[in-house]
Amino acid sequence: MTAPEKLSRSDVIALEKSYWEAMKAKDGGKTAELTGKNSLVTGPQGIRAIPKDQMGKMTEEGDWKLHEYAMDDIEVWQPADNVAIVAYRVRQKVTMGGKTQEIRAADCSTWVHGSNGWECHAHSETILPKS
Repeated sequence: MTAPEKLSRSDVIALEKSYWEAMKAKDGGKTAELTGKNSLVTGPQGIRAIPKDQMGKMTEEGDWKLHEYAMDDIEVWQPADNVAIVAYRVRQKVTMGGKTQEIRAADCSTWVHGSNGWECHAHSETILPKS
């Protein structure tokens, strides 16, 4: 397998947004496709290693709905041709357990290019205080 060419900043952001759009559509097939064989996820619920098929199932079956999101202060770093890291602040409107709320967070994802193309292998979310 030959190494991929370096991605542009906008390509890395587009990868991340494609994941958000799949979550918004509750498209488990797409989130599974974009997830590494196992993905490390950190956030308010702790630390989890989530296999790609389970990520797809969680997307489709979870008791939540992502209504909208907006990213800003986006930073992109590509330390190697096959690795891209994106960090940003995100404001999201979600319904969880029947309660609609707006959440502000700082997120970071690590994308790796392998035999299946670009896949997200790690994602973290830190909830920010309300302003």
